[in-house]
Amino acid sequence: MSGTLKKLREHWKLVIGGLFGLFVFSVAVGVSGAYVLAYTSTEEFCVGCHEMSYNFAEYKGTIHDTNRTGVRAICTNCHVPHEPGPLVLAKIKASKDVFYTYISPSINTPEKFEAKRATMAHRVWKDMIESDSHQCRSCHRADKMSVDLQSAKAQVRHAKGKAEGKTCIECHFGIAHKEPDGPGPSELFGKAAAMSN
Repeated sequence: MSGTLKKLREHWKLVIGGLFGLFVFSVAVGVSGAYVLAYTSTEEFCVGCHEMSYNFAEYKGTIHDTNRTGVRAICTNCHVPHEPGPLVLAKIKASKDVFYTYISPSINTPEKFEAKRATMAHRVWKDMIESDSHQCRSCHRADKMSVDLQSAKAQVRHAKGKAEGKTCIECHFGIAHKEPDGPGPSELFGKAAAMSN
């Protein structure tokens, strides 16, 4: 019998106590981490920043806020992935918002926010095109859409977009926030833009 194994047998209470302590610590970290993720995904948390208060005002009354069914999409439904790994990564990336709002206040007033609106929108559009509008598709499932209930114009546009390999954000942008001036996501990041580069 090796010396290490012999020592472990002699101090079994210490080993079991250490393993139990490690288990309790792991559970505590997991629970507190889950709480932090859940809390930072609430609408109240998102709009708590100066940067968000006036940005949130433009979302009020849109189809994602108020509609005939009462189903609402809040900030995190569109702006953060829903899977655990990508969600944690997105939260880490979002910590820069704290920096830009409070430490180096570059978007802490409506005027500063407007000056950077296009840059921020372009970042979101690019991410959404790269993910095939994953955030949209977590609520809007193409296989559950009833084409018969769509207007003739929507049917034609959806068929054309599908044939061209477009993703949701290329046509449906500016629905919850004011569109920035300049080209839209399709012109900047879509297939045609990728082919011209």
